[in-house]
Formats: sequence, structure tokens, C-alpha cells
Amino acid sequence: MSSVEPFMSEKSNAVANMLMPLIEWVQQHQTFIWESIMQLVIGVLIISVGITLARLFTHLLNKTLVKKSIEPTIRDFICLIFRYALIIISIIAGLTQIGVQTASLIAILGAASLAIGLALKGALSNFAAGILLIALRPFKLGDFIEAAGTSGTVESIQVFNCILKAGDNRYIVVPNRSILKSNIVNVSRKPQRRIDLVIRVNYKSDLKEVKALLEKVVLANEKVLDTPKLQIAVSELAASSVNLVVRPWVKSSDYWSVRFALTEAIKVAFDEANINIPYSQLQVHCKS
Repeated sequence: MSSVEPFMSEKSNAVANMLMPLIEWVQQHQTFIWESIMQLVIGVLIISVGITLARLFTHLLNKTLVKKSIEPTIRDFICLIFRYALIIISIIAGLTQIGVQTASLIAILGAASLAIGLALKGALSNFAAGILLIALRPFKLGDFIEAAGTSGTVESIQVFNCILKAGDNRYIVVPNRSILKSNIVNVSRKPQRRIDLVIRVNYKSDLKEVKALLEKVVLANEKVLDTPKLQIAVSELAASSVNLVVRPWVKSSDYWSVRFALTEAIKVAFDEANINIPYSQLQVHCKS
């Protein structure tokens, strides 16, 4: 035991000699250390409280927008931007409190953003187009649209693309940039829609009889609206037929069902009245 004690004593003295400069430095800079610790604690608290308040204020903003009957897509986008803006402000305030030079940090982030923007040019153009679609609102959820060479019911309007559901239940993802660059046809925007039918009859047919029969068949459908008034007129004297346009108005939601029903009903009525519907045919005259 007597041989171990001197060794432990020498080791303790060596550790004490090594820690002495650190202890002296701490004693000389107590005020600076405590101030730094307090700044760090306050900075972390600012960031934590800022993130918590961002979540709370975003929730309150969302409730307010719901009461204002703002569309879900626009509401979610506004809440997302608002929340991340508050979080970024909180982080910058916390770092400033700790003593970090945020000016240089912001410059670095700006340069990084520029580099990322150049690398993601296509994605950013879709993002910008998404903001314009949300702001301009050419269509909303549930509308049936034709755009970018496709058509379908709008299921989701996202920041980078729109989700459409085709009539045969296909899932279609369309980039926002493609939609904004094309003509947008919103079929569901108006409550009423006109059906345009072209009916062809033989040149020997009595046009007054044909028009009266067409009017009777169309007005027999309960879903055809009284106003605007039904239009039936001769539109063209074609090569092998007299073409008439039949233009009734219906609710937009009834468009296809009424169109299909009228097409069938007109064919049945023509058969019963012995009115021929001509079709293209070729006559060959042979000379001996």
C-alpha cells in the first residue's frame, strides 16, 4: 500500500497541474462565461417559443380561413407559408441572441438558394405556376377541366402539380407549368351548359316535320331547361344531307346523361316517322 500512495499522489498532482490553467481561465472570465451561457439559453428559448407560437398562430389562422370559406388548397398554402416564415424569423432571432452573425448566414443562404434555383429551374417554374393557379383560381377542387392535352376532375391543386381523375378513373398528374402554358377549359365553372347536336336528314325530308319532331323529342326530356330557349335550325346543305343543329340547355351536371338520352330518342323517333338519316356512300357508274 505504501508504494501505491506516492504514485496516486503524483498522478493527482499531474492532473491538478493540467487543470490549473483552465481553472484560472474560468475564474478570470466568469462574467463572460455566464453571459455566454445565458445568451445560449435565451437563444434556444427564443427558437423553441417561436416554433411553438408558429404552430399555434398557424392553427388560429387556419380556423379563421375556414370561417371565411377559403378553399382548402389556398388555405393550406397560406398556412404553410405563414408557419415557415415565423419559424425562419424565430431561428434568425435566436441565432442573433446567441451572437451568430446572421448577415453572413443570410448571404450564404442566398447564394445557396441561387445555386439550388438554377439546378431546379423546372421545379421552380412549376412552383411559380402553382402559386399563380392558386392566386388566379381558374378552377377549384371538383371542377372538370381540359388542359395540357388532357381532361379530368380536379382532385388536388398542389404547389408543383395538379391531380386529375379521368372519366375512366385514371390518376393523372399534370405539372402546373404545363397547365398554365395551355388553354384551360373549365367545364364545371358555369351552372348551365349547352348541348350541340348535329342531326343529318335526307334532302327529300320535310324540314318542317323534322324540326317539329326534334322539338317534341327534346322538350320531352325533363332535364332540358326552358331558358335559354331551345334552338333548332338548318346549319348546312352538305353533299349528301341537310344538317340541322339542335341546341338545348341543361345543368352542367346533367350534360352527358341528357346528351346520350337525346341521341337515342332522336334515332328512335326518326325510325318511327320513317325519316332517313343519310350516311356517306359512293356510287360508281360503269360505261360499257
